[in-house]
Amino acid sequence: MSDHHHQGGTPQRPSTSVENGPEGNVDGHGETGVDNGTHNLRSRAENGSNSGRPHKRLHTGVFIIGVCGGTASGKTTVCDTIMQRLHDSCVVMLSQDSFYRCLTEEERANVAKYNFDHPDAFDKPLLLETLQKLRAGLPAEVPTYDFSRHARSDEIRLTGPADVVVIEGILVLAMEEVREMCNMKIYVDTDDDVRLVRRIQRDVASRGRDVTGVLKQYTEFVKPMFDQFVAPSRRHADVIIPWGKGNNLVAIDLIVEHIRTKLQQPELKRIYPNLEVIPSNYQIRGMHTIIRDRTTSKEDFVFYADRLNRLVVEAGLGHLPFSETSVTTPTGATYCGVAFARRLCGVSIIRSGEAMEAALRACCKGIKIGKILVHRHVDNNDVIYEKLPADIAERHVLLLDPLLSTGSTAVKAIQILKRRGVPEDRILFLTIIAAPEGIVRVCSTFPAVKLLTSEIDDRVDPEENFALVPGAGNYGNRYFCE
Repeated sequence: MSDHHHQGGTPQRPSTSVENGPEGNVDGHGETGVDNGTHNLRSRAENGSNSGRPHKRLHTGVFIIGVCGGTASGKTTVCDTIMQRLHDSCVVMLSQDSFYRCLTEEERANVAKYNFDHPDAFDKPLLLETLQKLRAGLPAEVPTYDFSRHARSDEIRLTGPADVVVIEGILVLAMEEVREMCNMKIYVDTDDDVRLVRRIQRDVASRGRDVTGVLKQYTEFVKPMFDQFVAPSRRHADVIIPWGKGNNLVAIDLIVEHIRTKLQQPELKRIYPNLEVIPSNYQIRGMHTIIRDRTTSKEDFVFYADRLNRLVVEAGLGHLPFSETSVTTPTGATYCGVAFARRLCGVSIIRSGEAMEAALRACCKGIKIGKILVHRHVDNNDVIYEKLPADIAERHVLLLDPLLSTGSTAVKAIQILKRRGVPEDRILFLTIIAAPEGIVRVCSTFPAVKLLTSEIDDRVDPEENFALVPGAGNYGNRYFCE
C-alpha cells in the first residue's frame, strides 16, 4: 500500500533513503525497528555495489523473487532478512512503489480521491522492462518517485546486474506479467487487525495524522483494494510466510537455502522444473572426457559410454513412483523399505538410443523395450518405423537417446507416445549429453515430461549437421561401427 498518499492531497515524502518506497519504509523500520546499519546495508545491496566498488556477480543467470503482502505486513523486513543471509551473492532489491506513474494535472487536482492502491496506478510497462533487463544480466535504470509532487524526480538510480533480484510490493503477485517473471513467489501473511494497529501507530506517531483520518483512508482505499487484489493473489505464492509476530526465521532460512541451491544449478534448470541434471563429480567428468576425446578407441568408448548409460538410467529410475513395503530379513527382523515401480518399459530412438538398452536391461530385469526410428531431414521429421508394447499406455516409459541436439527427433518420438495413449507425466526422457536448444524445445513443448541428462553442452552447430558443441561426435557410429 502506498502509505504516503491520501493525506489532504499533499502526501509527505519519506525521510529515509530514496531507495525505500512508502511500503519499504513502513515495513522495514516503523514496524520492526531495523537499525540504520541494516538500512545502509540494504541501500548498498539495492545499488548492486559494495562500498562504492562494483559488486562482483558470483553466478550465471538471475533468480527473481516476488514478495507480496498487505500494507504493514512486514514485506520489506522479510526482504532485508533474505538479503542479509545472501551476503555471498549480489542482490538487488526493487520496490514496486518506485514505478508509480506520474499523475495528470486533473488527477493531481483531486489527489485525495485518487486510488494509489489500484494496479492502474503503476507504470507496468516500465516495471516489466526493468525486470527483463535485470533478468538478462544487464544494468537497469530505476526511477525515483517524488511523493510530494506525484511525479518522478530527475534522480535515476542505476542498479544491477545481480545474482538475485527481489521485487516487493502489495500488487507484485496480482500483476500476471510480473508474477510470471518470478522464479519464487512469496506472500507475507499478517492478520488484518495486526496490520491495522501497526498502521495506526505508525501514522499517528510519525506522520502527525489523527486516528479518524487513518481509519477513513483505510476503509475507503486500503481495505477494498486488499480484498480485491492483494488477498486473492496469495493463491499464486510458492511460499506463504506467517509474520504476525514480526519474525519467522525458520521460513527465511528455508527460502535462503532454496535460493542458494537454485543459484548453483544450470540456468535452464531454474527455468524448466522438468529438467534434471545429474550432479557432476570427477568420475562423471572423467568419463565424459574419455568419450569426447576423438582419439579414444572404440573399446574404451563403449566401456565408458556404458558406464554413463548406467548412471543415467539409475538416476532416471529414482524419479519413478514407488510404494512403501516391509520385508522380513534373514535375522527375522522387519525392514521397512520401498518397492520398485511396476509396469515399466523402455523405448529407444534408433539407432543411438539402442546403445542405452543394455544399461536399462541390467537395471530392470525382463523389461520390455520398444523402438522408434525417425528420419531426419530439413523440412520435417518422418517416423518410418515404430514397434511399441501393445499396452504401452498403461506403463511408465523411459525414452532413450544418448544425445539431444535440436530436440526435433525427441519431440516427434514423444508425440508418438502420446498418440499411443501415454500421459506426459509418465514419460521420462534419458540422455547423456543435451544441448540448450534441445532442452528448451522438449521442456517447453512437454512441461510434464521429465528430461534427465548428465551434462549440458554449449550449443548446436547448424553448419555441422546440427552437431553438439563440444559434443562427442557421431555417437551411433562410434558405439556400433568404428
